Amino acid sequence: MPDQPGPDTPRVIRIRPEDNVAIVLNDGGLPAGTELPDGLRLAEAVPQGHKVNLIPFEEGTPIRRYGQMIGTAARAVPAGSWIEESLVRMPAAPSLGSLPLATAVPPPPPPLPGHTFEGYRNADGTAGTRNLLAISTSVQCVAGVVDVAVKRVRETLLPRYPNVDGVVALTHTYGCGVAINAPGAEVPVRTIRNLARNPNFGGAPLVVGLGCEKLAPEWLLAEQGRPAAGAGDAPGIVRLQDPSRQGFGPMVDAIVAAAGKRLEVLDRRRRVTCPAADLVVGVQCGGSDAFSGVTANPVVGFASDLLVRAGATVMFSEVTEVRDAIGMLTPRAASLDVARALVREMAWYDSYLERGEADRSANTTPGNKRGGLANIVEKALGSVVKSGTSAISGVLAPGERVREKGLIFAATPASDFICGTLQLASGMTLHVLTTGRGTPYGLAAVPVLKISSRSELSRRWPDLIDLDAGRVATGEASIEQLGWELFLLMLDIASGRRQSWAEHWGLANELSLFNPGPVT
Repeated sequence: MPDQPGPDTPRVIRIRPEDNVAIVLNDGGLPAGTELPDGLRLAEAVPQGHKVNLIPFEEGTPIRRYGQMIGTAARAVPAGSWIEESLVRMPAAPSLGSLPLATAVPPPPPPLPGHTFEGYRNADGTAGTRNLLAISTSVQCVAGVVDVAVKRVRETLLPRYPNVDGVVALTHTYGCGVAINAPGAEVPVRTIRNLARNPNFGGAPLVVGLGCEKLAPEWLLAEQGRPAAGAGDAPGIVRLQDPSRQGFGPMVDAIVAAAGKRLEVLDRRRRVTCPAADLVVGVQCGGSDAFSGVTANPVVGFASDLLVRAGATVMFSEVTEVRDAIGMLTPRAASLDVARALVREMAWYDSYLERGEADRSANTTPGNKRGGLANIVEKALGSVVKSGTSAISGVLAPGERVREKGLIFAATPASDFICGTLQLASGMTLHVLTTGRGTPYGLAAVPVLKISSRSELSRRWPDLIDLDAGRVATGEASIEQLGWELFLLMLDIASGRRQSWAEHWGLANELSLFNPGPVT
């Protein structure tokens, strides 16, 4: 197609020469009878982002996009037809028993020195992008009291401490009424423990507990294991059932007093120059469409490669949105151990879905389908592009804390909120979310940058979208140009020189734990 065709010029995007479908670029789609640049006439109207077949399909014809088969034709259709969801039969998931393991490990990329950000150095060597007071909870029962205390802290204490960026309540729905020793229970327990250790919180958690819950507050302060629960308050712990608290007012007073002591420490911190290697960036999709794998995700993938070259840590996630492209990832594993860990997480999730009598096809949403994605195979092939081209240097089980540098697969469900929560627990200090359909998603604990796959979305939501990757599709900018723009924007936002729109508006979704264990 022309580099920058006129707005009325019919435009389609074909990713690979071997693809036999293309997606429509024009806002509003194209009507029946439209002649495409190669002379093909549309047999019917095709909406924006949806697929048109470039050759006639017989029943069973393999349908190829991204150079990969996304399914087979459910029936015969002439060339120029709208290849919508019902016409695409989804193939079986790739077998996990015969994958290539660490067979095509990318060579180390050339270093990218000299890039820095202004961050908050922690005693354990990590660096935060924000200086936040976090009040964690051991059980949902205390969430209401903590919310009242946090409101008072914001109104009465925070103005006295200008070097603290805010206060965050780490509330959740776990802690009691659960089979605390059952298989799967380690996932929410380590998630809650590691959430409080996020580098943006300065390394000294404040935990509010009730006193009778199964998840004892001491467990959240321990590096590992489950120490015996105490009776009264201990350093870093406030228990609401402590006999000294005669009513609601003293409970709130105790939390506020403990918060004040922590604020005094945090207020003494200052931003210092840190190498870009100290960043921990989490990337994910939210509201994907057929453009996500063409524009936004490749831009994020290019920026991910720049971060890896600078020595930083990049986490990509969403098991279901990786599963059908796993054969493209295991060869990139830095070692056999890493490749086997990737397979382990895929197999664990297959089993998890099977126990719930669901499968990967349940992933795609009505919005994904309206945006042109026929099934999870097509969605996954576009999703993994966020990982860039670097070797995969490590794999994390859900809620584990990251230890390695480089490109990391952090296993999570594909739910935006659960994925974001688990990446926070893994140590994420900056979040990048690509979207085609649009979402006002945000997190209180880290800045969230939103990248639109279509320029139409950026024009419609100019005060929610941080970077318009739709310019790749229109020919206004290249993936490389926007990848660099995103990389430099991340450094600015990490330094506090700029805010993402979600941060500007104070948009923050609730944390959402992943609990594969039973609730009693």
